[in-house]
Amino acid sequence: MLSPPFPPGRRLKIGTFKINAHGTKLGERFLKKIFDHAISEEIEEIYVTVFEQHAPLISLFERYGFERRATKTTENGTELVLVRSLHAPYSDVVTSYPLVRVQDSHIYLLSLYPEWHTRLLPDSILRTEDADIVQDVSHTNSIHKVYLAAMRGMENLQRGDVLLIYRTSDNRGPAHYRSVATSVCVLEEYRHIDSFESQDEFLQYCRPYSVFTEDELQSFWHRRRYPHVIRFTYNIALKKRVTRGVMIEELGFDAGAYWGFMPITRDQFLSVLAKGEVDESLIVY
Repeated sequence: MLSPPFPPGRRLKIGTFKINAHGTKLGERFLKKIFDHAISEEIEEIYVTVFEQHAPLISLFERYGFERRATKTTENGTELVLVRSLHAPYSDVVTSYPLVRVQDSHIYLLSLYPEWHTRLLPDSILRTEDADIVQDVSHTNSIHKVYLAAMRGMENLQRGDVLLIYRTSDNRGPAHYRSVATSVCVLEEYRHIDSFESQDEFLQYCRPYSVFTEDELQSFWHRRRYPHVIRFTYNIALKKRVTRGVMIEELGFDAGAYWGFMPITRDQFLSVLAKGEVDESLIVY
């Protein structure tokens, strides 16, 4: 028995959710799949019941915008009812995930090399890639990602900025056809590598969400080759990849610009999403 009772609505109930919230990102990965399913089925709200003693699990849900809305009493005891409305007003990068706000947000194209792209963004795998490279490791299973780069202009990134992820060519054909826009992410935090006081602090920040190995991260720390450290949420995988050729010939992108990292207009971004068949309900104007 719910107290107070819910009004009629289209809801998704999360069943048994047994995830060790200590030391694994699988909880985030399951939540991502839950959000994906809810959106595809045009669900209004997601809810879950959980006993109050499961504090880490409650914390995980509340981090992503679930609210304590009611209680449910059965012969097994009284559980909290946590609810997440998919149509609630936008509040923050994480609590409103996977929504993407384009109003008052800067939008950038960010390119990733193929060897990093699919390990970091597994739902954006291309048909020509081997699914075996998507491993059951923390950076794959997480909503959050950490990436290091050295491209000019990245120092201007701010929380809430939108990133259109662009997978560069795999050199199996002309970049005009092989380089593609695949995903939409939202920046959580930008840090310069010099902002970390020690190697240990740097490793603790990057390790859980990075595709890079421990040795690679240590090398980056000592050589300072990639000074820009960004953490972002993985919000949308485009249903249809949009090639560089289409972006230039049909959507007004500048062929002569530096495509490693560049600002793009809101109209350019939205036109890519339309070509990519992205669900419009995910975009907040």
